[in-house]
Amino acid sequence: MKEQINYDVIIIGGSYAGLSAAIALGRSLRKALIIDSGKPCNRYARHSHNFITHDGRPPAEIREAALKQVLRYDTVQLVADTVTDVSGTDGDFEVKTVSKQSYVSKKLIIATGVKDQFPDIVGFAECWGKSIVHCPYCHGYELRGKRTGIMANGEKAAHMAPLVKNLTDQVFVITNGKAEFTEEHRKSFDANGIEVIESKILSFHHNDGQLTTVDFEDSQSLDIDACYAAIPFEQTFYLHKQLGCELNEQGLMNTDMFQKTTIAGLYACGDNSSLLRAVSNAIATGNIAGAMVNNELSNEQF
Repeated sequence: MKEQINYDVIIIGGSYAGLSAAIALGRSLRKALIIDSGKPCNRYARHSHNFITHDGRPPAEIREAALKQVLRYDTVQLVADTVTDVSGTDGDFEVKTVSKQSYVSKKLIIATGVKDQFPDIVGFAECWGKSIVHCPYCHGYELRGKRTGIMANGEKAAHMAPLVKNLTDQVFVITNGKAEFTEEHRKSFDANGIEVIESKILSFHHNDGQLTTVDFEDSQSLDIDACYAAIPFEQTFYLHKQLGCELNEQGLMNTDMFQKTTIAGLYACGDNSSLLRAVSNAIATGNIAGAMVNNELSNEQF
């Protein structure tokens, strides 16, 4: 075990939310450490959209530019590592990593995001972030006017349908099994010319991630150019359980409006604590977390 290093704050996760928290802390002269494993959730996407001043840039480019700005503050450090253990309480957290390093901090920010759980369908993973996407605000403009599927059921499909119909007149709801719609949902789909396909999906055909056709188990096929998919996710960082941090009914870390979790001294920001999975929201919540941690430390020192 190497020599233990003490920090004001440790930030677990170095993508948009973590870097946003770090810059707020660096500008407040806080000794902060970012620990990042290098596997952001949006690494599958070719471009990031709906984020002013960076619209259309590759996610990795945005992160690299942010990292350069953050590390200009000499009280902020970054290590490429993976956290294996967290323990302690407010004022005395300890974080251990794969490289057998140990770090201690007064406060802890978890900015690790979530991990999408891909369905076991041929072609899905290869298209994810390219022509199979999760959000019309992030990708919808680029998919406007195209033959578009919505791989969802029940209320999720009903919520997505008007947003997608606004962008294209060629919409298909693919429930991948028996539909779970109310009569009102059905009438709304019919009124808007949306076909509901209840067959189980066999495979997605594509050219280098660009969808061409969906094949179904009953031998049907559907030519489409794009598909929105409402798939489940899980926390990337599972060690919150060791600290006793609560998750809400959506599986997100339970935080208040200041990004405080249910554990004193522990904050969470970005996709791990919000259903609004967008770069702008991750940055906003990260900035709040960084500012609130500094505020807490300042008051404790005053």
